[in-house]
Amino acid sequence: MNEALKEVLDLLDLEQIECDIFRGRSPEERIQRVFGGQVAAQALVAAGRTVPSDRTVHSLHAYFIRPGDPVIPIVYNVERVRDGRSFTTRRVVAIQHGKTIFTLSASFHIHEESVSHQAADMPSVPGPETLPLFRDRMRGLVGDTEPWRDWLAKPRPVDARYVTPLTWEAHRDPSLRGSETQVWFRYDADLPDDPLLHVVLAAYASDYTLVDTVLLAHGLAWGASNVTGASLDHAMWFHRPLKVDDWVLYAQESPWSGGARGLAQGQMFTPSGELAVSVVQECMIRVANP
Repeated sequence: MNEALKEVLDLLDLEQIECDIFRGRSPEERIQRVFGGQVAAQALVAAGRTVPSDRTVHSLHAYFIRPGDPVIPIVYNVERVRDGRSFTTRRVVAIQHGKTIFTLSASFHIHEESVSHQAADMPSVPGPETLPLFRDRMRGLVGDTEPWRDWLAKPRPVDARYVTPLTWEAHRDPSLRGSETQVWFRYDADLPDDPLLHVVLAAYASDYTLVDTVLLAHGLAWGASNVTGASLDHAMWFHRPLKVDDWVLYAQESPWSGGARGLAQGQMFTPSGELAVSVVQECMIRVANP
């Protein structure tokens, strides 16, 4: 297990400071704001710690309200909205500097047998082992130059292998623009067999590439375009258990953008082709001198 993944697991081990009140921290690195996937994952951990172990999360709906300050801790207040016979509902408010920066509603459900179907087939794509590492692909674009050298040398908690073009590639070559992104990802370690942990880590990874799907359609790229962006809201539905220390195919598309906003949606498939998670996110996209 590399140091980056150890850091993520440590970030998800929230400190309980009172009944239904938890405190989380951010990585000790120079970033302008807290990564949205981290806040969503920590909030889901806080909610999950107040729910009986026989109930697993099946959906979450979240709003990013203010940028998170990476210098100070985030306080997560959990409201026990409902404890029913089959479903449990929790609402989490993340607070910094006395103000709400993020809200999350999550629903948990006992296991029940019922009818089942899956309309979407997993896309036919090359296997992850046949695809280059993200850092190797980026290094081929930017070379061994500063500040890219240090950024690419840093270990990453998630091993991501892109099937489709990177935003930087589409920025340089307009013929590579498109509204679909397909990425294999996994956490490269043997993780504990804890269903909540795997769901939380899926939520953490879900925010990595969704906004990029909107950028890809326009040939925009972080650091290469006059573009700023942020997640506005995020929703996930967990259909069946998945193991994120095994490969997951994250198939994403952006059906629309306009008015300084973009919509992206994604589906996570297990290696055997089972649909495990559905994701939808709206983001803010602003381009200076487009």
